[in-house]
Amino acid sequence: MSIKKRNKIEAGFSMASMTDIIFLLLLFFVISSTMSSPNDIKLNLPQSKANKSTKSVIAKVSIDSLGNYYVAKGTEKPEAIAPELLESYILNLVSQDTTTFIALHADQNIAYKEVVKVLDIANQHKLKLVIATQSAEK
Repeated sequence: MSIKKRNKIEAGFSMASMTDIIFLLLLFFVISSTMSSPNDIKLNLPQSKANKSTKSVIAKVSIDSLGNYYVAKGTEKPEAIAPELLESYILNLVSQDTTTFIALHADQNIAYKEVVKVLDIANQHKLKLVIATQSAEK
């Protein structure tokens, strides 16, 4: 007498491998989203009704709410700089290209004298300076 083995084929689908893949994708996107802009400076810019933007910016000078200065050349990441070295850094950038603007991103809660320092540097050396603002909501 021969014994027959019954191989029963399941019609179901095992979700274990699918949940592993979904978990790995979720983990990847969470980690990559936090790595995309780790060096951004949190600024609360003042509002303005103007909608124009300048596209040819050579340098971006940022002043955060604590009065710290940051400078970024073009689209590079911003780096902290001492206020005493700001003028020489800006002049070095302008010597490379004089046809573009310097953008000033200043937090709305800082002292006005901090903004005036950068304005004085631009005025003394006849540089083109643009002050960045948020567009006012309508």
